[in-house]
Amino acid sequence: MNIDIKNLSVFYDQNEVIKDISLSINDVKVIGIIGESGCGKSTLLRHLSGIEVASGGTIYVNGREINRDNLREYQSRIGVVFQHHSLFPHLSVRENIELILTKIKKMDKTEAVDLTNKLLDDFHLREQGDKIPSKISGGQAQRASIVRAIATNPELLFLDEPTAALDPLLTEEVLNTILELKRKGSEFIFITHEMDFLKKTADYFIFMNEGIVIESGNIERLENPKTELLKKFVNR
Repeated sequence: MNIDIKNLSVFYDQNEVIKDISLSINDVKVIGIIGESGCGKSTLLRHLSGIEVASGGTIYVNGREINRDNLREYQSRIGVVFQHHSLFPHLSVRENIELILTKIKKMDKTEAVDLTNKLLDDFHLREQGDKIPSKISGGQAQRASIVRAIATNPELLFLDEPTAALDPLLTEEVLNTILELKRKGSEFIFITHEMDFLKKTADYFIFMNEGIVIESGNIERLENPKTELLKKFVNR
């Protein structure tokens, strides 16, 4: 993927939460965004995914500018997973996935069923397929959200701290699912506090503090941070 951010600033009321960020990233598969709570990570992700459109600055993702004119077309090409699962509560896991395939991808029912079964098998969710979200664990529900997000074969996936609401055992389930995405060649941008997982998964990192990108680069750079802020964050 290629990301080009120029002079991005984001204000909520009078509070500047993203402060004139400019950043170019070329030819990477997986980007991890790290930093303390409240540093602007989720805000940056929301603008990269087009959930919010900045009034100051520009963002290009894979050569395409994200703006209000092309937002619908851009969002049809990506997938987003939030901190809490966003499954439809009245539908089974299987129905959640099939609905996206038939409504968004316009697949016929038979093709949607076949692909859903394959995805449930690939991500070890077949036994949960006919249950509604309230009848499965939080980790399983979040894994199902990831599967639903990739079912449409998006060119890019965004994951906003998908383990934030989970206990350690359930966290491991979800992290393993994300590692499986990497093994399958998916391109994605994710937020995490799990440093070991970041090093296993990301090719490139972005470290933020108080709305500013302090350091970014290939993941190996985390072994020798250039700033004291990142050094403390990595070694905490």
